Amino acid sequence: MNYRTFGRTGWQVSEISFGAWAIGGSWGHVSDTDALDALRTALDQGVNFIDTADVYGDGRSEQLIAKVLKERSEQIYVVTKAGRRLDPHVASGFTRENLTAFIERSLKNLEVEALDLVQLHCPPTEVYYMPEVFGILDDLVQAGKLKHYGVSVEKVEEALKAIEYPNVKSVQIIFNMFRHRPSELFFDLAKQRQVAILARVPLASGLLTGKMSRQSTFAEDDHRNFNRHGEAFDVGETFSGVDYDTALDAVEQIRPLVPEGATMAQFALRWILMFDAVSCAIPGAKNRSQALDNASAADLPPLSAETMATIDAIYRDKIKEQVHHRW
Repeated sequence: MNYRTFGRTGWQVSEISFGAWAIGGSWGHVSDTDALDALRTALDQGVNFIDTADVYGDGRSEQLIAKVLKERSEQIYVVTKAGRRLDPHVASGFTRENLTAFIERSLKNLEVEALDLVQLHCPPTEVYYMPEVFGILDDLVQAGKLKHYGVSVEKVEEALKAIEYPNVKSVQIIFNMFRHRPSELFFDLAKQRQVAILARVPLASGLLTGKMSRQSTFAEDDHRNFNRHGEAFDVGETFSGVDYDTALDAVEQIRPLVPEGATMAQFALRWILMFDAVSCAIPGAKNRSQALDNASAADLPPLSAETMATIDAIYRDKIKEQVHHRW
């Protein structure tokens, strides 16, 4: 495993880290046994950074992580998110009372005295223009409830606004072979300000594993079934907002580029790591084999300039029109 500097925190984190949404819920059934196996396997491969949220399985993801942390002696950073528990999920709900309650619940779920880092969980755009919300987070740091804070965003606009706040240490943003826009302006500004970047949805909800087809089906409780058109949350969270059939066509154009001996998932993760502004990619894993496959992406050699140009051309031809202006 290789490690990268995580913004201004002083942390060195595994460039392939662990996204813990799938072991919480909304990705079909994942047993506790498989979830724990996936976590342990990732850590055994040198992963030292786990991304979760209080709403993943209504706390299940955090609680499973707490169980594994008790078994380990090495330094493992766990970052969680807060804000999506609000119902309705509106800017006016980001109050001191609510945020404090969310933090206290995560502290209990993770069984820690202070959270390593908390990210606002894709709040409404309006929240990024409310300095008082970031002031509340500053107070929670002062109170010893959290060590650092950042944001998880839907749009580049939100990321650019967030890093204007001096104590925002990280931005989590969708970045993958189907979502190029963050690399155009935001990455350079984040590097200048030493803000860590977490590349989320790195495999476009599994499309970039190359294992899906027009015949693929998804469980009733899998967001790839119930959120295809943004029925439950932002449509960009599911398949990166790309039309499924269009995405499958693009995957077939990408497939010949995958080096011999590598999986398409590893190739997709290695593409992300070509951008030095990225601190880590956070693919999910529902079992041991997926965790192993993800971690091994760090071992692939750098991609050639020709390969990068070909991927860029596929994006411009097939994908850009659907997603670039929206997020």
